[in-house]
Amino acid sequence: MNPVLFYGVPSGCSFGSIVALEWLAQPYRLCRIEMPELAITPAYRRINPLGETPTLMTADGALLSESLAILNHLGARDEARRIGFAQGSRDFDRLNQMLAYLNTSFFNAFSPLWHALEHAGDAADAAALRRYGAGNVEKVHAQLEAMLGDRPYLLGEHKTLADAYFIGIARWTRYHEVIDRRDYPALQRLYERLEADPAVVFAHAIERQTAAVTAGGYQGHFSLEQAVAALPAR
Repeated sequence: MNPVLFYGVPSGCSFGSIVALEWLAQPYRLCRIEMPELAITPAYRRINPLGETPTLMTADGALLSESLAILNHLGARDEARRIGFAQGSRDFDRLNQMLAYLNTSFFNAFSPLWHALEHAGDAADAAALRRYGAGNVEKVHAQLEAMLGDRPYLLGEHKTLADAYFIGIARWTRYHEVIDRRDYPALQRLYERLEADPAVVFAHAIERQTAAVTAGGYQGHFSLEQAVAALPAR
C-alpha cells in the first residue's frame, strides 16, 4: 500500500513532512489527527503510543515516528536526489547536521512559549515563560541567519528536507509575536520563498481543509479507523 502520514493539527511540526512528501512526488496518503483530542485516543495510541505526531505508516506497514526519522526515510526514497543526498556523502552529513539543529535548538526554542500559551495558569509564570522563550527564539533566529548567509536555501542552491522542516516551525512566530522576522532579512527571504512554493501552499490548504493542488503524489485521506484497520496483523 501507499505510505500514510499521520499529521497533527493545528500547526503541527508534521507540516514539514507533508511538504517533503509533495516534493518527493511519490504516491502517499494522509490521516488527519486533531490535537490533542484524537491523539490521545486508544485508536491513535495503536499508531503512536506516545500520542504524538507525525507518524508514518510505511509501504510495508511499519510505523515510524519522529520527524527526523521520517524525513530521513523519505530522503532514502529520493532516488533522483531532489531533496536529499546519498548516505555517506558530505552533503548527507550536512543535511543531518542542519536537521538536528532545527529539531533541537530551533524547535525547542518555542517550547516555553507554547507552554505559556497552552498550560500556564498563573500570569506571573506565563510572563516569565514568555520572556525566557523570547530570548531563546531571538537567539536561534540570529544563529540560523548567520548559518544561512546569502544562500537561497538552508544548504545551498536548491531546497532540501531541511527547508521542509524549517517552514513548518518558522510559521510559529505568528502565534507568539516575540520577534519580527524582518530583523533577520536572510531568513525572511527564505520564509517568503518557501511560503510561495506549491508544496507549502498545498500543505497549508490540507491543514485548512480547503482546495489543495498536489504535485501528483497525494492519493487522498485515510480516516483513523481505516488506518488502524490497515495495520498488519501482529
